[in-house]
Amino acid sequence: MTELPKTFDPAAIEARWYGHWEEKGLFRPDRPNAEPWTIVNPPPNVTGNLHIGHALDNTLQDILVRHARLKGKDALWVVGTDHAGIATQMVVERQMNARGEKRTDFTRDQFLEKVWTWKAESGGQITGQLRRLGCSMDWANERFTMDEGFSKAVLKVFVDLYRQGLLYRDKRLVNWDAGLGTAISDLEVETREVKGSFWRLRYPLADGSGFIEVATTRPETMLADMAVAVHPDDARYTALIGKQVRLPITGRLIPIVADEHADPELGSGAVKITPGHDFNDFEVGRRAGIEARDMLNMLDAKAHICQTSDGLIPDAFLGLSTADARKAVVARLKDEGVLIPHIDKDGEEHDAEPRTIQTPYGDRSGVVIEPWLTDQWYVDAKTLAQPAIQAVRSGKIKIVPQAWEKTFFNWMENIQPWCVSRQLWWGHQIPAWFGPRITPGEESVLAPATGNAQEISRAHADEVFVAETEEQALAIARARYASAGFSTDLPGHLDVQIVSSREEAYDLFDSKSSFGIWRDSDVLDTWFSSALWPFATLGWPDNGDKTLAGRYPNDVLISGFDILFFWDARMMMQGLHFMGDVPFKTLYLHGLVRAADGSKMSKSKGNTVDPLGLIDQYGADALRFFMAAMESQGRDIKMDERRVEGYRNFATKLWNAARFAQANGIGASTTLEAPNASLAVNKWIIAETVKTVQAVDLALADYRFDGAANAIYQFVWSRFCDWYLELIKPVLQGGEEGGDETRAVAGWVLDQILVLLHPFMPFITEELWHAMGARDHDLIVAQWPMADARALDPEAEREIDWLIRLVSEIRAARTELNVPPGARLPMHVRDANEGTTARLTRQASALARLARVDAAEGEASGGAAQVVVDEATFVLPLEGVIDLDAERQRLSKAIAAVEKERDALGGRLSNASFVERAKPEAVEKAKADHADKMAEAARLHAALGRLG
Repeated sequence: MTELPKTFDPAAIEARWYGHWEEKGLFRPDRPNAEPWTIVNPPPNVTGNLHIGHALDNTLQDILVRHARLKGKDALWVVGTDHAGIATQMVVERQMNARGEKRTDFTRDQFLEKVWTWKAESGGQITGQLRRLGCSMDWANERFTMDEGFSKAVLKVFVDLYRQGLLYRDKRLVNWDAGLGTAISDLEVETREVKGSFWRLRYPLADGSGFIEVATTRPETMLADMAVAVHPDDARYTALIGKQVRLPITGRLIPIVADEHADPELGSGAVKITPGHDFNDFEVGRRAGIEARDMLNMLDAKAHICQTSDGLIPDAFLGLSTADARKAVVARLKDEGVLIPHIDKDGEEHDAEPRTIQTPYGDRSGVVIEPWLTDQWYVDAKTLAQPAIQAVRSGKIKIVPQAWEKTFFNWMENIQPWCVSRQLWWGHQIPAWFGPRITPGEESVLAPATGNAQEISRAHADEVFVAETEEQALAIARARYASAGFSTDLPGHLDVQIVSSREEAYDLFDSKSSFGIWRDSDVLDTWFSSALWPFATLGWPDNGDKTLAGRYPNDVLISGFDILFFWDARMMMQGLHFMGDVPFKTLYLHGLVRAADGSKMSKSKGNTVDPLGLIDQYGADALRFFMAAMESQGRDIKMDERRVEGYRNFATKLWNAARFAQANGIGASTTLEAPNASLAVNKWIIAETVKTVQAVDLALADYRFDGAANAIYQFVWSRFCDWYLELIKPVLQGGEEGGDETRAVAGWVLDQILVLLHPFMPFITEELWHAMGARDHDLIVAQWPMADARALDPEAEREIDWLIRLVSEIRAARTELNVPPGARLPMHVRDANEGTTARLTRQASALARLARVDAAEGEASGGAAQVVVDEATFVLPLEGVIDLDAERQRLSKAIAAVEKERDALGGRLSNASFVERAKPEAVEKAKADHADKMAEAARLHAALGRLG
């Protein structure tokens, strides 16, 4: 036994024990014959730092991993980082800019070399931060989404999907980030409320018979309008459907089409349609028969105005930013007399009506996101989604909480093609090469790019060669050109070779020297690669075992609900397609960690919380326990530093309990089963331990992290520390019999506490495990307690529970009536049955010590407090102890004051105007205060009632 220091210092033990576990390989102990249990960590960005969301997500995972390990399973927690294409490229480019360099000053290979150097020197900082949190990950097999094995899997998946017709090139709208020069996912778009305007325009009918009114918050897009839509049932426009409008500024003739997208109740009921620059308009355009290749594009990659394919945009607008173009377009519309002025409430005339506009911004670049029509690579998500939908419907994948299933089905059943290409250098370069399309008798059917706006699309070549390697691509290209009548393998004939660009390919072909094929410069979206995480991290495709040594499917995935579609659903699709089975059996979706007032955390609001700072102040165990205790299915967590501090105090209480045990000869237990016990208090604590094990097992089986944490908390704080240790003090101090039995039971219970608490608070429990005596193994690989119902003793439980209730009631009465703490009171008993009388005799010393009462004979006289427990009434005379009249007056005044506050709060809450107009947090506070005042009034009435 090692004597514990008086003060619990988390920092002193955390680094020591984590290093010990990792050095000894205890995160992945050798258990070849054990049942496999597997979970994969959502790979954090290699550029990332631990945020409060990571702390929640990884704490929940670690609880499950440590629990499975303690259950004797071969628990594996796959760990790795994501290459984070956009974020990493931004970090490296920012460093280069600080040195006066630009990415384009270097070749692609040179730039990538700089990125790999950055990763080796500075990347992966978050892995050290995960260690500080206590995450028991398999670091010995850490993965990276661009390591050699994983990259091989990514390329194979791309090629296989392409050959199966499930991945293709298409021209569609994307979220275009002009600041970064790439398409981005919806998750990388943040919507902000900005002060904008709402313009109303009159578009003249081509036949000169009148106008049709439309409205817009983006007037500059009218330069690429291709239609005006009206609802097919809107009688106002029935006669206009099929007619044409002549657009102001460009003079373009566009049709009036019928489409249900137009809402007759909104504005004029007519909607301008710009299919090349609005997602809804894109679908309207397609329904109107406009092919994507024919949709007009008015923006270049920098979101500046460029010429449309019909050449109708006046030169004065070309090259303008969207902001400048907006001003210029409004001014021209006003000059042409087609801008309808807005008249405000004071009769003043304005160009537009002020509006608050929901505007999309890039979360990294901070620029406005433009819907942009480009050629990109897409996955046929609709086809891949069907098996995933069926897996959830059939129960092969269980989503917890189940309420998320409806959202899942709604999204999956309406899923759109998945854009997987990004215009970056860092990432998995797309394994596709392009070459000139050649037909017999023609030298070339394609001319070099002319430089106009339509040439911005990523590939003009019709021939595409998709392969895992350059050699395979060359072989496919040779076969393709040979099938077109060109010999590419004979002396004196055209060969096929790799070139760096389209221009070089055409120069070679025009000189009759060779066919050149060039590789797509785009990279794959990081969500494409991370969708393979559950199986590509475990040896696929080299490992042909469909179960990957029993680790596929994974047992569970822990994920934030915000990436249900970006990651979780895509893992389902790819796993089912390539492995023939679901990637995980259970998907647990947790909520967000919000600020204390319930608002979403953001750097701009200044309300973010640094988990590492909380660890520095309170210890990792306290933060972990807070996360578990607050994680209630289907609800977000409100950050409350006071609760974290409270759980640090909980750890301190356990520390002090262990010190008390050491001081009284209680040490490490030598048995897994509960020791034999004859004393009721020992039988009771053994039963309480068994019930707590059962409660924790059930809670973890149902992913009720809060239920498991709170069951342990209540048992340790209340049952063990507050009651059991108090009740056994006389025995330990030699005043009563049963010392050896009690020490054995107390040591056993403390051991069970340490094992039960270990998944939640790994550091303090490992420290106390070793401090309590010699061990032949570390706690991290100990055995989970047995919930043996044979250890239950109902009679002993009833007796100690009765004692606790009686002492608690007497203490409450003394406190409420201001009885001096040191005053001893006589206790008269009425209506007690034989069982209660016997208990009073057996527990007389405990009552005298804990409640400061002494048994008294006869009837009590004068003013007294009365306590009722079960059938008996316990009377505590108070004459001479307190001033009864003064106490009655004090309680009456207190009741009047608190009822006044209660009723005032009740009045506010019954006022519909307050409830509807006040901030939600103000209403919630009023409700909480009202409940507190109601409870306080009830307590004071009970205290007054005790005095008779």
